[in-house]
Amino acid sequence: MNVVVGVSGGIAAYKACHVVRDFTERGDHVRVVPTANALNFVGAATFEALSGNPVETGVFTRVDEVQHVRVGQEADLIVVAPATADLMARVAAGRADDLLTSTLLVATCPVVVAPAMHTEMWRNPATQENVATLRRRGYTVLEPAHGRLTGTDTGPGRMLEPGVIAELARTVAEHGALGRGLEGKRVLISAGGTQENIDPVRYVGNRSSGRQGYALADIAAHKGAQVTLVACDTAELEAPAGAEVVRARSTRELKRAMDERAAEADVIIMSAAVSDYRPEHEATSKLKKGQSDDALSTIRLVENPDVLRGLVDKREAGETNAVIVGFAAETDNPLEYGKAKLARKGADLLMVNSVAEGKVFGQPRNSGWLIGRDGSVSEIADGPKHVVAAQIWDAIEGWTTEV
Repeated sequence: MNVVVGVSGGIAAYKACHVVRDFTERGDHVRVVPTANALNFVGAATFEALSGNPVETGVFTRVDEVQHVRVGQEADLIVVAPATADLMARVAAGRADDLLTSTLLVATCPVVVAPAMHTEMWRNPATQENVATLRRRGYTVLEPAHGRLTGTDTGPGRMLEPGVIAELARTVAEHGALGRGLEGKRVLISAGGTQENIDPVRYVGNRSSGRQGYALADIAAHKGAQVTLVACDTAELEAPAGAEVVRARSTRELKRAMDERAAEADVIIMSAAVSDYRPEHEATSKLKKGQSDDALSTIRLVENPDVLRGLVDKREAGETNAVIVGFAAETDNPLEYGKAKLARKGADLLMVNSVAEGKVFGQPRNSGWLIGRDGSVSEIADGPKHVVAAQIWDAIEGWTTEV
């Protein structure tokens, strides 16, 4: 894939080096096109060394190659990181007074923009209007992160981490622009695997990494949703930009967190892998192996509450109007068991996949089928989990317009 990484003149320009490396290490051909001001932060030699290609900023270099047109024409994907308020204003106005803006004006490929600026600049009506203009034109303008800015300031406007930008950009390249179809929607998502204590050092659990749930939350946030993510055993994963993260550990804690927030949600996705059973008794101190009363040799289990069915019951009782989506991980006959589970649970949609032979759990890719309570079955094509998340959201958006 021919990738152009545009870099504008902000302190976050140093992070662009990691964006470039992410693409080159995956075998992409990368051309860095900085603005003149960007080179005040990172020199051309650095970008040339990382990309293996020359770096220019103006339209009057290599005129014989007409590169102010050619670079954009040959690109399969353009990623601008960081994108300053000034750069977005110039692009929104259709300016073409340097190589980067000329490249963007020529390009017909997907364009992903990762803003970086102070909070006041991000919230300024002029910037927001420019962002809206770019989105209407088909650009994917990512939501910036909330965090430490230049100096002691903290707030929204921090550039997303390079790995997140690269992953989202690849998702756009494969799936298409992330539209704002969830603008104003409130989304509640669970992710990860619950853990049920045996004693202070042991638990009953499962292999879920939470990556698919986090990808669903990430895509939803960049599509304009207000996202609450109830996360179980996912401490190593980076929280999606703009999402409220609520921590839970056991199935009962997860149920409590989901039930408390269900009434305000427009969409609920239960992607967490829930432990169906828990030890009847939780020891307060570590159980010792091999003792005469070895409590580890036989652990009596009791059934946990059904979180997904409980959410459907809330809707049937009029306590929420949310579209409800469940997940099913199966090792055998996934479609058959998935359809049976959907009928039992009463959800609107069920994402079912096969986890046989080490598939899915902890892996970067996923695939499966999305089953609707109307009897529909849609294949979710194999792809990175962010691409799978985008496919699922396409289906949910279509479903919400029909119900």
